[in-house]
Amino acid sequence: MLLSTAAITVLSFSVAVVSVSGVVNSETQAEAVNDLLQRLIPDHVHNFVISVKNTKGYDSFQISSSGGKIYIEGTTGVAAAWGVQHYLKYWCNADVSWSGDQLNLTNPLPTVEGIVKVSSPYRYRYYQNVCTSSYSFVWWDWTRWQREIDWMALNGINLPLAFTGQEEILRRVFSHFNFTSADLASFFSGPAFLAWYRMGNIQGWGGPLPEEWMFTQLQLQHLILTRMRSFGMMLVLPGFAGHVPSSITRLYPNASVHQTMTKGRTWGHFSHPYCCTYLLDPTDSLFREITHVYMSELIQEFGTDHFYSVDLFNELSPKSNDTEYLHDLSAGVFTAMSYVDPATVWVMQGWLFQNDEEFWQPPQTKSLLLGVPIGRFLILDLFAEVYPQWQRTESFYGQPFIWCMLHNFGGNLGMYGTVENVTRGPVEALDDSKATIVGTGLTPEGIEQNDVVYELMNEMGWRTQPVNLASWIVGYARRRYGGDNTLVSTAWSLLFQSIYNSTISRQNHCHAIPVVRPALDLNPPIWYNISHVYEAWDLMVRAAPKFAGIGTFRYDLVDLTRQALQDFSIPIYKQLVNEYNNKSATGVRNAGNVLLELLRDMDRVLLTDKHFLLGRWLNSAKARAVNHQETVLYEVNARNQITLWGPHGELHDYANKMWAGLVSDYYTQRWAAFVDQLEVALTQNQAFNATKFESLDVAFGLKWTTATNSYPYRAQGDTVSVVQELHKKYRPHLYGN
Repeated sequence: MLLSTAAITVLSFSVAVVSVSGVVNSETQAEAVNDLLQRLIPDHVHNFVISVKNTKGYDSFQISSSGGKIYIEGTTGVAAAWGVQHYLKYWCNADVSWSGDQLNLTNPLPTVEGIVKVSSPYRYRYYQNVCTSSYSFVWWDWTRWQREIDWMALNGINLPLAFTGQEEILRRVFSHFNFTSADLASFFSGPAFLAWYRMGNIQGWGGPLPEEWMFTQLQLQHLILTRMRSFGMMLVLPGFAGHVPSSITRLYPNASVHQTMTKGRTWGHFSHPYCCTYLLDPTDSLFREITHVYMSELIQEFGTDHFYSVDLFNELSPKSNDTEYLHDLSAGVFTAMSYVDPATVWVMQGWLFQNDEEFWQPPQTKSLLLGVPIGRFLILDLFAEVYPQWQRTESFYGQPFIWCMLHNFGGNLGMYGTVENVTRGPVEALDDSKATIVGTGLTPEGIEQNDVVYELMNEMGWRTQPVNLASWIVGYARRRYGGDNTLVSTAWSLLFQSIYNSTISRQNHCHAIPVVRPALDLNPPIWYNISHVYEAWDLMVRAAPKFAGIGTFRYDLVDLTRQALQDFSIPIYKQLVNEYNNKSATGVRNAGNVLLELLRDMDRVLLTDKHFLLGRWLNSAKARAVNHQETVLYEVNARNQITLWGPHGELHDYANKMWAGLVSDYYTQRWAAFVDQLEVALTQNQAFNATKFESLDVAFGLKWTTATNSYPYRAQGDTVSVVQELHKKYRPHLYGN
């Protein structure tokens, strides 16, 4: 593969950055990997000899064994940890994932013949979407963060977004410019919605943000940064994008500001006072002044690796499509940052180019991108597995980019993947001599779902050829459960051929019948052969006696059962609608009862695994509070995000979750209300009033989001026995039996 001039420029520059960024020495990085081993496999730490030998350029690791020891050497701590993961996967048949670990290691450990060396063809492996901080990380404590950073290192992540704790920095900076606490109270959102005030989409919703939150998050950020850097990771810190409190018009009446809109309307249809945040024009001198103070404060507090995330127009429209203006705008942002840090690399999500192709025509896109020196603008091709932008934009007109897999929206839990695109896309860019690709990345809005897809994508960080998916998935099943078994390998093969191999461009793939607002015109997307899901379910149920003691198997069994029931809800829903159209009140009641029973059964199986519990989410939110007022605020934030998403359901169900408790007390209850309304309409010989029902649904949502009842936060019941019962109950009625 031939690298373009732009790719060489950014790669050479980034290597220079590493040498001056204060990255910890090789001994400290090796120690970080040893500490990781102590947390992960304490009984086998003595079997590993870890060394780090820093070299310029791409990461690599090598594995060998001698005298009962496993020797792993990496160019960085991340590379060495990546080597540990490689050894655990491909010699020990082990698995480390969000949903649990399968680490049934032999003693002695398997030996390695000769020296195995793996080199990455990319400079960077990026991680996180700006939304992940709200959909997944928001309530995390240090224990959970420590686990995630270990996962990052094991998967070779060397360029993570580090977004925690920025509100305290902004509070200091805005105070310097005479903004008051009251100004900031209506600007900062609540904890569960920080991502969207940061991008200028909304302001104040879910707030006010307590000062205690800002302080504790700042302290947490120090722990996060120290641990990430101990592995040799390069961190992307938050830059200043120009989104400012509305009081700027009073404090600085001559400043060039405009209210943000998206395609001529408010973002998400939010209304006053939460909509129409102000963007300070980057060409304005005040923007430069604030940026200078902000960057100085940020670097003084956190240090720097010279990468800064700035998203000016994430689902927002610039005030003008004039190419000169757009060029000056990006130049203004970069110049302001580089004045304080001459080694600045601006990192930007490329979502804007996909989200509003009508605005971002070639002249506008090129002007924005070339307002920054080539090699100093790093673009995340955010949704490349479905809508790659590097080809449409002539490889971002010479700016380097990272090929990213977005995959997930809102932290939804439905099974989904585009595995063929994932394994081919990065390689196609790597083999294109005109492409300025410098890395691969994970950019999900929410994590802790679909482990298999993320494991595959992480492997693309070192692969130079597409994966043989048929053989890879058999190996995955072996690692996942700790042994060869035809039943589970065949089940996973069926899933990889169907539900995990979407070739249809869809975003709302997890907006399934159980979790969306009831209506008569729902059309859930189906891109796969549903019978493959049911057949895979059969096989996993048959395999349950053998693998019942494996936590990852039980998790997958719950998830697959949930998916099977989700799919079975479709014909039941269609029957419900048909009965209504046929004006049969009795038929509506009967079909409705079947659907409600299915939802209650779904809740039962979800309750058997801790990863599918609403109580964990709510308890984590309340645990961040230091007083009753914060407890109430954080619980409302947590409840609202996963249901109404806004004061009046502006983005309702976008962040839906099939969690025990949420299914029984929220989704089931509103489907029950929907069935009741249909039956009433028929018995009164009236048409179903959809507008009235939506109002009732919002009222129900408001009542639920302000409730304080508790939910189980520990699993209840035996997964295998519950699944076997439900399989026996539903399988004879499923398509493809």
